[in-house]
Amino acid sequence: MIPPKPVAAPGRRGFWHYLRGFRRDLLSALPPRLFRAWMAEYRAGPIHSFLCNDPELVALVLRQNPAAFPKSNRLREGLAPLLGRSVFVTNGPEWKRQRRIIDPAFEGGRLREIFPQIHAAALAATERLTPGEIDLEPETSQAAADVIFRTLFSVPIADRTAAQVFAAFRAHQDAQPIVNLAALVPLPGWLPRPHSRRTRRTAAHIRSLIAQLVHARADAIAKGTAPPDLATRIMTTPDPLTGERFTPAEMVDQVAIFFLAGHETSASALAWALWLLAADRDWQDRVAAEAQAELDPANPDFSAVARLNHSRAVFREALRLYPPVPMMVREAACPQRFRGRDVPQGAQIVISPWHLHRHERLWENPDGFDPGRWGTENGRDCARRAYIPFSAGARVCPGAGFAMVEGPLILSMILRQWRLTPADPPPVPVARLTLRGQDGIRVRLSPRDHDATRHR
Repeated sequence: MIPPKPVAAPGRRGFWHYLRGFRRDLLSALPPRLFRAWMAEYRAGPIHSFLCNDPELVALVLRQNPAAFPKSNRLREGLAPLLGRSVFVTNGPEWKRQRRIIDPAFEGGRLREIFPQIHAAALAATERLTPGEIDLEPETSQAAADVIFRTLFSVPIADRTAAQVFAAFRAHQDAQPIVNLAALVPLPGWLPRPHSRRTRRTAAHIRSLIAQLVHARADAIAKGTAPPDLATRIMTTPDPLTGERFTPAEMVDQVAIFFLAGHETSASALAWALWLLAADRDWQDRVAAEAQAELDPANPDFSAVARLNHSRAVFREALRLYPPVPMMVREAACPQRFRGRDVPQGAQIVISPWHLHRHERLWENPDGFDPGRWGTENGRDCARRAYIPFSAGARVCPGAGFAMVEGPLILSMILRQWRLTPADPPPVPVARLTLRGQDGIRVRLSPRDHDATRHR
């Protein structure tokens, strides 16, 4: 089964073509040769970029020498209205301090502790579904948001403030392209950044709602009444080097990226995974039978997640074909030389999971849906060298383990109860804040016959 991907723009185009195309959709604006190229250099006006698909260059940038390739300041300028100075956009000592405080909350033992909340959100997502045709994106978005609020602040999505934050994030994603002009063009520090009024307004609204949750939690911590969830753990964890904790203002920045990274990305991956299963009856039935055998909705058993092998393979394949963050931007802190070409200081280094995960010279059947590939020699080799849905190296997403529990569990819980078939037309992926369907991702739902699945 060959799932849909957008038609890439042919040939070489000028600066204004790329700028207009990036603001509409990052994926279709780029030429198809990037699925075979090891590296591509692009220079137009103020933009000088190198897109790297060579696994050795990817390893150099992300794993071997990340200090020489910090997050691009232009990227921070593009996301600043929402994320402030969160761990996603900072560099150097500031970033290291933030990770020292955040990382302990996502250690393996912590996942076991918060698993009942993840399970409750998965069960609620399954029970909200009804027979008929639906757009998956609103459903998976609500499910992922519910997971975040239950694990971070011990409140379900039905909580009034949580529901307001969720609605505001939906509005912000619709308003914000993945590539803002401020992320492309180097501007002097005194010049106001060209964010749209709608983007600034929705970002400010989200941050004000998050501030309410953070200040309420700070009061509960001071009174000794705070629940032992992720927010409490992060807000009470001191930096082991300085003993300092996050201030409430700093915590607002971090919650914004937790929600963006943990909600938007998980929602995107889940929606695509469900559509892929709707289009592939054989793998759908495998996941459903496994879920029926291994999961008990009344018993949140953390050990059962390790037995969801089919579901995990499908979720990994969805992350390969439709990486929620299709491109990552770094900046050359000093002159470099890549594949015989000079890379000047300040050049943008683009690592593109969208192209790397479908690279024709690395993957067998790169555009095909094949969850079984992870058990093959090619799949294992590419998993090590060319698979980075959560980035890699020191800046790997701290919630990667969290996502690999949440995703397969929700996928299995839904498939245990529901049968999916694709609805017309097929979805067209577009890149905005995350990888979404241009007009949604639609399927038809019907109750699953458990006995028929069990004996298939």
